[in-house]
Amino acid sequence: MGKPAHFSTKDRILGAAEELFAQHGFAGTSLRQVTSLAAVNIAAVNYHFGSKENLVNEVFRRRMDGMTASRLEQLEAALREHPGELEPILAAFIEPALALAQDRNGGASFVRVIARAYAEHNESLRKFLSDHYGHVLREFGKALHACLPQLDKETLYWRLDFLAGALTYAMSDFGLIKRPASASEATHRARAARELIRFAAAGLQAPAK
Repeated sequence: MGKPAHFSTKDRILGAAEELFAQHGFAGTSLRQVTSLAAVNIAAVNYHFGSKENLVNEVFRRRMDGMTASRLEQLEAALREHPGELEPILAAFIEPALALAQDRNGGASFVRVIARAYAEHNESLRKFLSDHYGHVLREFGKALHACLPQLDKETLYWRLDFLAGALTYAMSDFGLIKRPASASEATHRARAARELIRFAAAGLQAPAK
């Protein structure tokens, strides 16, 4: 009977940390705030995470492991079923991220946490993300290069960086286009994905200098 209670405590801590990091940033959030919101003591945080740095990392791991698996699974299917086609590769990169952003169980908070990661110069977090998820960008880079052999690696990675930035903005749902009251979240997300895929495909295929 002990394990479910431990998992429940761990999830409460992660949820509280995610919410507070979204509001106050990593440096601006104390472990005392996390334990207060999660209704646990500091010993529980130390038991499950060991340090604030590990807690930050685990907030990302909790969301990104699933998204990464979805991306790579969809990429594998795209390469198998649509060899040489650009848009299915882009869909594999874009659609799982937009699905994560629409997750009713804290997806919006995690998008704000991602924005904090861009804004704050947390070298430990950047290293963690690079070490654990950098291979995903490399896999997509290889797949895109096969479709775009005319682009040198530096140009391709510039454009992939711009795509990642545009995707983060789309995930935030903070732009000019808002979901119409008549459209479901799934319909709005699908439209956003289609438009971003087309936009990204055009940008990636633009002539290099």
